[in-house]
Amino acid sequence: MHCPFCHHEHSKVIDSRVIDSGTAIRRRRECGACNRRFTTIEKAQLLVMKRNGLTEPFSREKVIVGVRRACQGRDVSDDALKKLAQQVEEKVRAIGHSQVHANDIGLAILEPLRELDEVAYLRFASVYKSFESAEDFESEIRLMNRRDRSVT
Repeated sequence: MHCPFCHHEHSKVIDSRVIDSGTAIRRRRECGACNRRFTTIEKAQLLVMKRNGLTEPFSREKVIVGVRRACQGRDVSDDALKKLAQQVEEKVRAIGHSQVHANDIGLAILEPLRELDEVAYLRFASVYKSFESAEDFESEIRLMNRRDRSVT
């Protein structure tokens, strides 16, 4: 890490702390040349393992785009979609791994989306769970109704 004061290439880490609910690391450093101290913040990157074997960085925006498609024509605000994407990111980060399967992200989307809008949930679930017939929709609706009855 380059010193911001003298631009020396080497510094040592004096202290490290996890911040922002585990999404970043704050490091206190000391320059090896001028002995001045400075702070760096490193964002903990979350990688998504796709079905085809490729990995890519997690993107809240991608979650929002996917859920927005399911919410098309529904009265769901952009703020609600942003909040849902934040909940999803927090849930997959809570797993505690730097890499998560795309499937885990889909699972993390389902429950908050069901609470937000049941129709959007059914649309998303129909793609995510590969519904093939009206019976698949009926069975999912029965499952939703059972969950609703057990909650109340």
